Amino acid sequence: MLLDPLLLVSVALVFLVAGTVKGVIGMGMPTVSLALLTATVGLPSAMALLLAPTIITNIWQALVGGYLQQILRRLWPFLLASVVTVWLGVGVLARVDVRWLSGLLGVLIAFYALSGLFNLGLGKLVSRGRHAAPVNGALTGLITGMTGSSVFPGVAYLQSLGLPRDMLIQAMGVLFVVTTMALGFSMGEQRLLSVELALLSLGAVIPAILGMQLGQRLRQRLSEVTFRRVFLTGLLVMGGYLLLRSLAG
Repeated sequence: MLLDPLLLVSVALVFLVAGTVKGVIGMGMPTVSLALLTATVGLPSAMALLLAPTIITNIWQALVGGYLQQILRRLWPFLLASVVTVWLGVGVLARVDVRWLSGLLGVLIAFYALSGLFNLGLGKLVSRGRHAAPVNGALTGLITGMTGSSVFPGVAYLQSLGLPRDMLIQAMGVLFVVTTMALGFSMGEQRLLSVELALLSLGAVIPAILGMQLGQRLRQRLSEVTFRRVFLTGLLVMGGYLLLRSLAG
């Protein structure tokens, strides 16, 4: 795999694009990379490849902002549940037909895109009440383990809490770091993370960071509203494609 020039170029381009999106709108890199890579190398390999870029590009977001202690004190039941159930999700990934999980990823990506395009308010759909934190955390970890995506209900739950903007961004960074690290360890235990995939994932950090720098420069010249609409429309198309491909077998 590492010696395939076409694969190397494809992975580099995917993370350059995904990093650019994150640089412009501050999020979206795991979702973009998952959508594009799953369509080319399959879901398990796509999940393995996003590990290092996702962890490294979100560590800064998770640590900087001044709210880390408050986030951990308030959200530890949610974060703990999300980390624990990642192992269950990866166990499902290792045992079921990956085609159906690719379809599930397609549904999640399409739903995420539609919610952004039409302001559906994801926060209204998440579990509420006394046990909302562990319930949403458990579902987030399970879905992360099966598909690599921590967006729903994880991000929706965090948005529903009414956190200050900077605290919300830092909390999302913490969520992505802890769930992705758990994903890496659990995939290693299930022998879904080979040495060559790990090395390729580390190599993908470089184009991801370059893309983020490019995106931060483009942000000053582009309309963020227009870019976000194009980004979400592209995700909707990719999500639909993954779903249709899984149904077609």
